[in-house]
Amino acid sequence: MLKVAILDDYQNVSQQFVDIEKLSGKYEFKIFSEPFSDEADAIDQLSDFEALLIMRERTPITKNLIDNLMNLKFIITTGLRNRSIDLESAKKRKIIVSGTDMNINPTPELTWSLILGLARNLKEEIDNMYQGYWQTTIGVELKGKILGLIGLGRVGSQVAKIGQAFGMQIMAWSENLNLNTCKELNVLPCTKEDLIKNSDFLSIHVQGGERYKNCITLKEFDKMKKTSYLINTSRGPIVNEDDLIIALSTNEIAGAGLDVFEKEPLPENNKLRFLPNALLTPHIGYVTAENYQIFYSQMIESLEACVNGKPIRIIEK
Repeated sequence: MLKVAILDDYQNVSQQFVDIEKLSGKYEFKIFSEPFSDEADAIDQLSDFEALLIMRERTPITKNLIDNLMNLKFIITTGLRNRSIDLESAKKRKIIVSGTDMNINPTPELTWSLILGLARNLKEEIDNMYQGYWQTTIGVELKGKILGLIGLGRVGSQVAKIGQAFGMQIMAWSENLNLNTCKELNVLPCTKEDLIKNSDFLSIHVQGGERYKNCITLKEFDKMKKTSYLINTSRGPIVNEDDLIIALSTNEIAGAGLDVFEKEPLPENNKLRFLPNALLTPHIGYVTAENYQIFYSQMIESLEACVNGKPIRIIEK
């Protein structure tokens, strides 16, 4: 039987979406619900497996990991892009890398949960309600405010449309901004500096990687309005985390709504956890029942296709 590891099932829900019993005559599954302590631990625990079913950008599938998993034949990831897989190393080992579809709408929806939560101080007000208090903060309205978007792709475009429904003015910048998209969506294209200076809510919607790493640092925070808010549902390293902690601690900006972090899961002692003006969620932008249904059903579909010698949704770059 093919040995299959299901990685990063933090919520212990994979068996709600995969009928392991039905497949037990063909595959030997093992579910990993905790992150590995380090790469050596991952190599040790995964050495016998021939297939890895992975949740996108949780456990990094590095060159070192691939080179040390001598039995590995297939890597099936959620999504059709996963920057945490060393595809070149997989190709050299003739390991097939395959993916799944995914809904993109959950991330824009969560983005607006964070924006609204920050605007109306929901974290503080909800906590205070349970402590017996009543009306302890004053919120701000969205209508007429400037929503700045770093990135106007599939996710950023949805965020822009919702912002317009709230009566906000939308500005956007990225290194490859599509001016036709700006025109279609009635979004004002601008420079990065203008976006930073003018936004009341600055929301990030670009891909991770070296291009945008440390795109927001103390230099940018110094130029932002003290009443402005930063929202990041994209990738943690786009914002320099140490600089963000300084900006929040010194009230350089009013607050931040974060779903992604430099290190995930976020360490228990990370300073962001203790800042009153930080609204944090545990990378749940894509975590919905609808997406999980797609992920797990298509991972099994991809696995079966690989085993039958007819791989589908192959990821090569």
